[in-house]
This record gives sequence, structure tokens and C-alpha cells, in this order.
Amino acid sequence: MKSLDALGRWEQLDTVIGPVQRVVRGLPLGRFRDVLHGLPIGHPLHPALVQVPMGAWLSAAVLDVVPGTRRSARLLVGVGVLAAVPAAWAGWVDWAEQHEDQMRTGLVHAASMALAIGLYSRSWVHRGRGGTAHGKLLAFAGLSAAGAGAMLGGHLAFRQGAGANKAAPVPHLLEEGWHPVGRVEDFPVGEAVRRELGEVPLLVVRQAGGEIHVLAGRCSHLSGPLTEGTIADGCVTCPWHGSVFRLADGANVAGPGDRSPALLPGERGGRRLGLRAVARRGLNRTRACPADEAWRGRGLTWTRPGAAAPPVPPSRSGQRTAATARLAQRPLAGAAHHCGPPPPLAARQSMP
Repeated sequence: MKSLDALGRWEQLDTVIGPVQRVVRGLPLGRFRDVLHGLPIGHPLHPALVQVPMGAWLSAAVLDVVPGTRRSARLLVGVGVLAAVPAAWAGWVDWAEQHEDQMRTGLVHAASMALAIGLYSRSWVHRGRGGTAHGKLLAFAGLSAAGAGAMLGGHLAFRQGAGANKAAPVPHLLEEGWHPVGRVEDFPVGEAVRRELGEVPLLVVRQAGGEIHVLAGRCSHLSGPLTEGTIADGCVTCPWHGSVFRLADGANVAGPGDRSPALLPGERGGRRLGLRAVARRGLNRTRACPADEAWRGRGLTWTRPGAAAPPVPPSRSGQRTAATARLAQRPLAGAAHHCGPPPPLAARQSMP
């Protein structure tokens, strides 16, 4: 583990990283860059694509020790080489938007996989010319290189956190219950305001029509400060790598990253309002909170998923207002490529 960690501190690689990063970022990929980031599926694309070449090469290694399977093994070697190309493209695009230590490890990872592709390409050629034994040796050497590269890829993802959603833990970092955030007049119209609940930073944006949006204050890509980002067209743009998140539901609509936990206002009244976050089916969903006039005047609030509704104090007449709430079924990240209001609700459900 220490040797793997040392790769992230190998500053000699920076002389190579700088030019390569500029080349990757300068490629005229257009919207295809977001596709390589995995934006349409709401998940990094590279980890999904690498399953094909690795699976093909592992299967070829099994067939290489089974008599009478030379043609099938060569076919799988070729499939792996071809499938490695789009996987490499997606990997390079992700790599160019990482921190320095991640890019250093990623460069060694890419070198290992490039070596594997070269060895397997040579293996395919030798097999076609009748040099089956030589082709098998090259293939097993390629499998060793690919295995080393895969280990480095796992180190990148699980040790260094490359590609992980940095905002995913937000709904789990607060105790159950309702927490005051501020008064409506504390939030200037159209400006990004930073608030904190315990150690959790929040981004609060009040729009001209009076609607207030709240997101996790850190970008899901690399924890960039969204409160220092640009607010425009119903979205916030991260100042670090240009990831764009829709304020209405936290959806990532451009650039690297994943959905950011979003909190939507419930029934508003007086000078303050209530907010509640709800996790459903593994996604950060939002739900309006129950409130009446007496409770709504107590502050802008946020709670972690699963918290019970706050007690509703009696109004001046001693009566309580019956309140309802709705589960907002929001689209997956990348389902829309605009920053306007989210699509109409697909379904509605009353709170218990």
C-alpha cells in the first residue's frame, strides 16, 4: 500500500502530466465529452466500459489452456483490444479533471493498460500467422500488465477517491431532526450564500420569484466550493472544473460529477420556510415538508433522510392546520441538458 501511495507523490511525472492534460482538454469533443464522463447514465462511464476488455482477455486466458480453442481465444483477444479503445477514451477524459496525486497514479495506470493493449495486439497478430505458442506468451504477459493496471484503477477509486460522488455522504452527516439555517431576508436574490449545518456546508440561492433552492455546498466531482460558483439560468457552475448543477433538483447537467443532494422548499409562509431531504431508491430525492403558519415562522430548516416530521405547534386559535407533502420524482442525473425548471412530476405520493 505504501508503494501505491508513493505514486501519488511522484512529482517527476508532472512534466508529462501537464502537456498530456492540455492535449486531452483541448480535444474538440463537444457534448461527446459529457458522454464519456457518463453524464447520460448518471454514472462514470469508464468503469463500465473496462469490463468488456478485461472479461474478454480473462476468457481468452482460460481458452488458451483448453485444447482445440485457438480460434475462439484469438477472437476474444481481438475483441478485448477493440473494446479497450473507448474505455481508454473515457478514462483519459476523466483523468484530465482530477487532482495532481490522482493524475500521477492515473498516468501509471494508463501506462500499464497501454502496455497490455500492445502485448495483446502483438498476440493477435502472431496467432494469425500461426505462432500460437508465442501468441499465448504475449497474451499472458498482457494479462499481467492489465491486472497491474486494474489494481491501480482500484487504488484510484477506493484509496484516492477518483470518480466517487463527494456529496453523497451529506444526507448522513447530520443528526435526525430539524435545524435552523436562516431568515429569508438573509439570502439576497440571485446570489450564492453559504450556510453550515454542523460541519456540512450548504449552498442557498433565492430567486427573483421568491423560490429558494438549497444544495450541498460542495461539488460532487472533487468537492469544489459551489458557493463560489456562478449562478445563471437556474444552475450553479463549479469554479474548479466547470461542472454544472441544476438548482431545482441538484441534477448534473454538464461536466464531470454526479447528482448533488438537493433540498426543496415546502409550504412557505411569513418570512421563513421549511425544507426536508429524503433518500429513495438509492438516490437523493426531495420532499416538501409539512408545516403550518405557526411552524413556518420559525426558520429555514433541513434534516437528514428518514427524520420524523417536526411537531406542529398550535396556531393562535388553538387549532392545527392539516398539512400534506409530496414526493418529488426527479429525473436521473443527465436526463435533461438544460438549466430551466425541472420536468413535471412523474408521480405524486402523500407522506405517511
